Amino acid sequence: MLLEGIETLLVLAKEGTMSKAGSYLYISQSAVSKRIARLEKKLGKKLIEPSGRRIKLTADAIALIDNIGPSYKEIKGLIFDQQSFQDHTIITLECSETLVAGYLGEMMGNYIKTDPYISIATHHTPVIVEKVQSGEATIGFCAGHLPPQHGLATRHLFDEHFAVISHQPLQQTPQALLVNDFQNPANANQASLLQKVGIVPLMEMDSYTAAAQLALGGVAPALVPASIVKTLKIDPAFCHHFDFLDELTRPVHLCYRQSSYQSARIRTLIETIVDVVPTKA
Repeated sequence: MLLEGIETLLVLAKEGTMSKAGSYLYISQSAVSKRIARLEKKLGKKLIEPSGRRIKLTADAIALIDNIGPSYKEIKGLIFDQQSFQDHTIITLECSETLVAGYLGEMMGNYIKTDPYISIATHHTPVIVEKVQSGEATIGFCAGHLPPQHGLATRHLFDEHFAVISHQPLQQTPQALLVNDFQNPANANQASLLQKVGIVPLMEMDSYTAAAQLALGGVAPALVPASIVKTLKIDPAFCHHFDFLDELTRPVHLCYRQSSYQSARIRTLIETIVDVVPTKA
């Protein structure tokens, strides 16, 4: 129960609200509140305070997170390493949405017929890495740059290219583009390259699919990866290439805890993904 409360506090500190923390943990907002209340009672300290629609951490909560946060992740990872992945143990595959949509649909449909005990979820790359580090996820399928010193085993599969999607013909490099969230550190290289070539991020979407659909609707050109072009079956007439795109790719990786690869089921899934994903896109 103590570990459960600490986990909830760590998520709440990152998400900022009870509702977002509940969504992350797949529990209700009231359950989040009860977990924090039990932790406060156990420690004899006030940990959170209301701050408008968000919550504010007390000094005691900040100190607790600084002291225990790294150790908590390590403990969860070590517990995960002790699991024996028997025939019915759930293998959790956390994916970037664009990658699972673009490359794994047909493959997973066939694969789950032989191994039905697989759960697939989508998140942004930083969250995927955190979940694999802590053992909440077994394998991560990530798009974009991985955070430094993540401590995981990785397989670099390929570097995915981008296209500029526009409903209108483009005779020259656009001055502004719809882009994906530049607050996501996995996309940092995109922001720096666009700045170098003088392209302004017009709007920052949380979804490449949304950006592509807005571009096809005539709102503005959008920067979209090959996986989305493939998934949405975007007509080549709407896909434009400019010189700056030669420098713009995002690495695609699998990541997992080194011990996980010792499991035959996990190893088979990893190698199947490696075989089905293209070497370039």
